[in-house]
Amino acid sequence: MNISKKMQAAFNAQITAELYSSNLYLQMAFWLRKEGWKGFAAWMFDHSNEEKEHALKMADFVLNRGGECFVSTIDQPDQSFEDPKDIFERTMEHEQWVTEKINELADVADAEHDRASINFIDQFIDEQVEEEKSVRDILNLFRHRDGHTVATIDDIVGGVKE
Repeated sequence: MNISKKMQAAFNAQITAELYSSNLYLQMAFWLRKEGWKGFAAWMFDHSNEEKEHALKMADFVLNRGGECFVSTIDQPDQSFEDPKDIFERTMEHEQWVTEKINELADVADAEHDRASINFIDQFIDEQVEEEKSVRDILNLFRHRDGHTVATIDDIVGGVKE
């Protein structure tokens, strides 16, 4: 079963969005690393790689169904941040935007009656629940700890034992 042109276009738009997410988190990781926040930087590097993996997984799906993949222009991410909390607040906003985009992709699959795409997209819908929860948990650490313990949060996020 070949993928429809409309579904292919929707996936290509999402692939570009995933690559933008990868670049955004990479830029955030660079800033965090420069500022000495190794744990936060490690988290962002991991998430940058994960977003790129999502793009590649989607591309494989499209190609395996006889479609073509095209990457559109990827906007340059912001390069200035205030502090780690600012970065994670922006990350939450961005993850909510990604959730909207994944839901729009699912809407196209529904409209196209494309059961294979619906099934494939479901994993990303579930993933977005986890992504938002992960960032929400980090933001809760910021809310529940004094500002002078941001270094402890950095260790927690980076997986360093307290």
